[in-house]
Amino acid sequence: MTFAELGLNETLLEGLSYMGFKEATPIQEQAIPLILAKHDLLACAQTGTGKTAAFILPVLNLLENQKRGKISTMVIAPTRELALQIEQQIQAFAYFSGISSISIYGGGDGKEFVDQKKALIGGVDIVVATPGKLISHLNMGYVDCSAINYLILDEADRMLDMGFYEDIKLIESHLPKDRQTLMFSATMPPKIRTLAKGILKNYQEISLAISKPAAGVLQGAYVVYDNQKSSLIRRLINDKPNYESIIIFTSTKKKVNDIVRAISNQGYEVQAVSSDLRQEDRELALRKFRAKTTRVLVATDVLSRGIDIKGINLVINYDVPGDAEDYVHRIGRTARADATGVALTFINEDDMHKFGKIERLIEQEVMKLNLPNDLGDGPIYNPKGQRGGSRKSYSRKRRPSSNKSKRR
Repeated sequence: MTFAELGLNETLLEGLSYMGFKEATPIQEQAIPLILAKHDLLACAQTGTGKTAAFILPVLNLLENQKRGKISTMVIAPTRELALQIEQQIQAFAYFSGISSISIYGGGDGKEFVDQKKALIGGVDIVVATPGKLISHLNMGYVDCSAINYLILDEADRMLDMGFYEDIKLIESHLPKDRQTLMFSATMPPKIRTLAKGILKNYQEISLAISKPAAGVLQGAYVVYDNQKSSLIRRLINDKPNYESIIIFTSTKKKVNDIVRAISNQGYEVQAVSSDLRQEDRELALRKFRAKTTRVLVATDVLSRGIDIKGINLVINYDVPGDAEDYVHRIGRTARADATGVALTFINEDDMHKFGKIERLIEQEVMKLNLPNDLGDGPIYNPKGQRGGSRKSYSRKRRPSSNKSKRR
């Protein structure tokens, strides 16, 4: 279905045409008409399916014919990266409409806070904010919420995972009761329904392909000892010169720095992204990665949700994420918008049980790949998590070895 068929106005259609958007995705086809019809909405769709445009476009369409001058729309997002990205998309879609927006997030300096305050007092049309920083401004008493018609919670499941339930309820208490509320999520745990019942009214519900990787992701895994990971990761990157954009995910900030050191000086640009970096440095790293100046980005799960970077060829999970849902979000950075991509995961002995839970969640067994001969044997994969298991689930039989990998 085209965006014109969805009933969007000519100003938005002009902007979409300029950006090369033609056909709506399934979540956009279902969500846009419901939002335009002023329904509250609980929408669940996997990462990379176009959820952001699904709420931005109809809200911009509704704002076109409304009196402006005060804040009319509040978008809440779990991380500053996602808040910034949503606001950038708003600016792009609203290029020909004159609708104003600002992103509100922490990590900046005093001048940034003052600029945010001026914009909030001046009555910007759309505010995209992380919960903590928005509450800081609300507590100062100068944010006029009286004209807010639309409240949008993006990556609502992630916000609840991060402990923002009470923050969301506090923000909601500042807003008019007579408003339209939209919740978008990648998963539908019970706590999402609890929140929805508390803040949505007579809402419609959309649920598409929950907790399943995109069809275009080719998944594989290597069963390894920890001391084999650095050599393997260098081999994978060097053997794929045609892969211009690679993301490596790991679970801790310390491992981010360790990986960067291990793969630097290999003839390609490597950047790190974690909460240890200043916000401007994180934004610079993402800009360079989008522009393909940087070939490899090493990050914690701060980038696993909501960051829309096109053309990522390879996602490497340096370790297995602790939450099975996070695996879907990590590998969802590739194969976006019907493209294809590769996702590879390193499984050590301690992570076997966690990866078994992931395979049960996605309802498929991920192919176990052979390590290069010169790296030695890895452990035998046993999803029950028992060391020294004998389950054979990859093509060449391997026998357990000590952590001192055999070198040939």
